[in-house]
Order: sequence, then C-alpha cells, then structure tokens
Amino acid sequence: MDVAVNAPGVFLTVTSPSSTTVSFPTHNCSSYGHHVSSSSSPLGGLRPLRKQQQQQQQQSFRERLVRRYHHHRHGINIRHCFHKPNPIIKGINFINTDASSSVFTSATSSASAVSIGSSSSTLGLLEVREIRERSNKWQWKGHTINYFVHGGEEKGPDNNGNPSSNSTPNSNSTSNSRPPLLLVHGFGASIAHWRRNIMTLSQSYTVYAIDLLGFGASDKPVDFEYTMEVWAQLILDFLDEIVQRPTVLIGNSVGSLACVIAASEPTQSLVRGLVLLNCAGGMNNKAIVDDWRIKLLLPLLWFFDFLLKQRGIASLLFDRVKQRDNLRNILFSVYGNKEFVDEDLIEIIREPTHDDGALDAFVSIVTGPPGPNPVQLMPRITLPVLVLWGDQDPFTPLDGPVGKYFLSLPSQQPNIRLFVLEGVGHCPHDDRPDLVHENLLPWLTHLPVT
Repeated sequence: MDVAVNAPGVFLTVTSPSSTTVSFPTHNCSSYGHHVSSSSSPLGGLRPLRKQQQQQQQQSFRERLVRRYHHHRHGINIRHCFHKPNPIIKGINFINTDASSSVFTSATSSASAVSIGSSSSTLGLLEVREIRERSNKWQWKGHTINYFVHGGEEKGPDNNGNPSSNSTPNSNSTSNSRPPLLLVHGFGASIAHWRRNIMTLSQSYTVYAIDLLGFGASDKPVDFEYTMEVWAQLILDFLDEIVQRPTVLIGNSVGSLACVIAASEPTQSLVRGLVLLNCAGGMNNKAIVDDWRIKLLLPLLWFFDFLLKQRGIASLLFDRVKQRDNLRNILFSVYGNKEFVDEDLIEIIREPTHDDGALDAFVSIVTGPPGPNPVQLMPRITLPVLVLWGDQDPFTPLDGPVGKYFLSLPSQQPNIRLFVLEGVGHCPHDDRPDLVHENLLPWLTHLPVT
C-alpha cells in the first residue's frame, strides 16, 4: 500500500495493492468526495468521485437545501416554479453571489436584506506590512502572543507586554457603545488573513485580531501539546486582560471552533456574540467519524498520524506543503474567488512556516486530539450567533456532517441565524469579503443592548 499527499495538507491519497486509489481530506474529514463502488476492494469499494460527479451532487444538494430551508414568508423561485411561503422555517438565508440572481432573505429580519454583488461595504486592503509594523505583543503563560488592534480604542501594551494603565476605552468614542470585535484565524493562517476586513469593520467598531499560539508571529513552543481548549483559554484570557469589555468573537474554521468553546464556558462573561465562518468540526481529521465511510478510513488516518510522528517523514512532508506552488494549489482548491489567491496570501501562509517550532506545531495539531465538537457545544450557547457558510468548501462541505448539523440549528435555536454563500469556499471573509460584510454589519447593529 502506498501513501502519498496530493495537494499537501488537503488530500491524502492511498493506493492499495489492487491499484484501488482513495483520496480524502486530511483536515476535518467528511463524507464529501467519496462514492461506494459495486466492485470489491480491500478498502470497502471506496473510490473518489470525478469532478463532474461532485459538481452534480453539490448542485443537487443545493436545490434540496433551498426546497427544505428557504420557504420564507415571501416564497422562493426555484427554476421556473414559485413555492409558497412557509413561515415556520426561520433563520436561514441562501445567497447567490451572482448579482442578477434572486436573494433569499429570512423572515426573522427584513432589515438584513442586502444587495448582492455590490462592493460598497468593503473599503479595501490593509497592507500586510502595516499589520506587521503595528502589531503588539502580549505575554501569556510564558509565551509571546502577537495581536493587532485598529479602531477607536487602540490599546497598546506596556514594556512587559501587558496592557498599559491608561488603556481604558475612550468614553468620547462613538464606538464605545458598540462591542469590540475579535478576529480569530483558521489553520495555517494569521492576523493578515483578515486584511480585507479590518478597515471596513473598524469604521464602526474597535477591531482586534490575534495570532493563535503556534501560528503567525506568536510563539511556537517545541514539545507543546496544542489543543482546542488551549486556544479557547487563550481567547478568554485575551478578552479579560487586553480587551476588557464584552466582545463579539468572529472566527474562521478552527478559529470558529475555538470561539465556540470559549463562548460555551459557563463562567465566562465577556463574549457578547459569535460569528462563525465555515466552522470546523474539530482540530483535525479525526473530528468527524460518524459517517460509516469515514469509519472505514479511520485506520488509515491513524496510520497517517503515525507517519507524521516520524520526524524525518514529517519534515519532508512539511517542506513540500510550504512550497509556493503547492500552497497556491491548496488555496485554489478552497477559494471560490480564484482572483483573491494572490502572492500576498501565499506569503501570509508561507512565512510563519520557516519559524522555529513551526514543524512541531504542525505535527502536534494534525496528530493531536480533535477536541470538543460543535454538536456538544452549540446547545449550551444562548448568545446571538451568526453563521456564514461558503457552499464550495471541500473541508467542511454543506452536505457533510458538520455542514448538515449547522444547517439544522436555526430551526432548533432561535438565537442562531445562518447565511449560505453560494460559490464561496472555506474562507468567506477573504474569498468574498463583500458578502461577509453585507451580512455581518446589519447583524451587528441589531445585537441586543447589554
């Protein structure tokens, strides 16, 4: 049996002696992209779907999704048929990125209806160089954490990396009555991944962004056990020591899950709301094993973990992953808007991989425990929650276990709103920032006053 990585960090390819080949995601593995063949094989007849078959299944799923969840009080048009309103199903919005397409709005808030295709809500890029130059350092449990703040309350640390004594919010600032925002990146990313969002959001809010331990310009300790719980505690301590006010957490991928864990902590009082962008099901590929097809592959996932724990193999794989062309291919596979896969984005992902401890962090995260999953955590959360989900996500697809679970939440928990962004990938905030802002900003303005 041969094991190889195809588009490193995205798909693990396994070829059996009978030449049966299976490719599956190495991050947040789900049922997406696999099909059960009638032919027998040592792997249970699993074979990858061809691209055309995947696209057909995705389109079919989107149509079923519309039929099931979007019969709002105004009704919807599917192809040439009008479907009568259904006022019972609330909270989900299906948004097409084509400006000429229909926009499906929720019955719960007509004020959040927006014009799709306009970029007026996005002011532009914050230069990566400026983010680096203006970043601050904070000492957390013996580790240096990198963070950035932009807006009305730009609070810097003292010489010891702790918040300065005069870093209280400006009572004259118009943003003082609005909650600050904390942006939490996903796997392999950093503060600069929010470069298309910070300027727009900071027009009305104080915006913080943080590099999680092991990523970006934060420390990457060797022989450290990275867990979702560690990142969640980092977020809570950052709110307590640096922000010092109830805050809306905005996360992508594993950053979303870290925010969910933080918000579900029963003793916390500083999370005002949650915004989840394609939330991960766990820290790595062992998170979602409910699907029987994935259970068949679980031994191979553990074998892959074993290989990664061999430092020589891990080093070779990591060196291949961080090659510029490979990173570009990975990003192309997870972005719907290919134009935004630029050299700056590649460098944002690539530069921290050269830091001491980057390899150790990579291995620990990929091979460690997946941590708590959203199914366990979301029922505990009564705070306002906005979920934005790109439907072209190969990591956490809508028709996978995590996507299906989040699609079911608005009908179960009235505090949750969900927007499906058609044609958008795993990182909506950078893939289509205009759509994210057009749905995020109205939701923020309607947060209940505390």
